[in-house]
Amino acid sequence: MPPDPTPTKGDRTRQALLAAAVVRFAREGYRGTSVADVCRDAGLSTTASYPYFANKETLFVAAVDEDVAGLIDDAVSLVVLDEEPEWGRLMMRALITHLEGHPLAGRILRGLEPEFTMRLLQIPALQELRKTVTELIRDQQVRGDVRRDIDPAETAGGMVVIVISLLMATTQTGANAAGFEQVAGDVESVLQAATRPPR
Repeated sequence: MPPDPTPTKGDRTRQALLAAAVVRFAREGYRGTSVADVCRDAGLSTTASYPYFANKETLFVAAVDEDVAGLIDDAVSLVVLDEEPEWGRLMMRALITHLEGHPLAGRILRGLEPEFTMRLLQIPALQELRKTVTELIRDQQVRGDVRRDIDPAETAGGMVVIVISLLMATTQTGANAAGFEQVAGDVESVLQAATRPPR
């Protein structure tokens, strides 16, 4: 029997806290935000977060993961659904295009929370992205579009680091559309050189 998809009151409370945290942390930053601020924004008592998040740091990390996961879902769904051969370029373009709708992810990528920047690579949303890219590479290996002698998981991990690093560099330097297209093209060139079988 499938599980009941109806969210519980606890699920709704947690989601309300995360939604409020994304907005508040994106606007005020980690240092400028208190747990009480987030609870008030969510329309809850100032202690409502403690059953779900032990402290401000765990709330912040969960909010970042939530917003980054949304950004990745928006971008990766295009890559997976289209099965675009130049998925490196497409992923970079999709991440930039959807970034405006994910303000906390944007804050982290712009380097406005430097204490958290390196931890970004370990959040669950990026672990899921690595799994998705691993499967994409495996599928391309089966079709003969990617060399069979490379390890899909290791290659996916490296590509995710490259894409996120270049996304951070692009957002922090305020590159224009032409500059961004150059970066996206460079990502695709590296991906092609590293993974495509010789013709």
